[in-house]
Amino acid sequence: MGWDRDRMMPMMRGGMMGMMMGPGMMAQHVEGRIAFLRAELGITAAQEAQWNAFAEALRASAQAMADMHQQMMPMMQGGPQTVPLPQRLELHERMMTSHLEALRRVRAAAGPLYAALDDRQKRIADGLMMGMM
Repeated sequence: MGWDRDRMMPMMRGGMMGMMMGPGMMAQHVEGRIAFLRAELGITAAQEAQWNAFAEALRASAQAMADMHQQMMPMMQGGPQTVPLPQRLELHERMMTSHLEALRRVRAAAGPLYAALDDRQKRIADGLMMGMM
């Protein structure tokens, strides 16, 4: 099965554009992902405080990625070749810094939640969590 060049090229044209598509869409669907994770994990009343902190970290992460996407899209409208290399590198650095900060917030909230989970919930979390962030 080959890949659809016409469909993939807009995402691949500028590495940043393709990478930024996910976070922009992520902010739109974060509540659904949070609800899904909560249901799959079977969060109990005793785990509510840790869960709420984790859910807020996911929301903040998604919002940070969406904000970065909004800031960068106007600069990339004409494609990456229209943005001078030093500015493009700065944009990449800002994007990566924002992503790292968001990941650190999620990780900080995930630790206490994970510690509060039982063994069954931990197995579920181990299989689900990273793909959902």
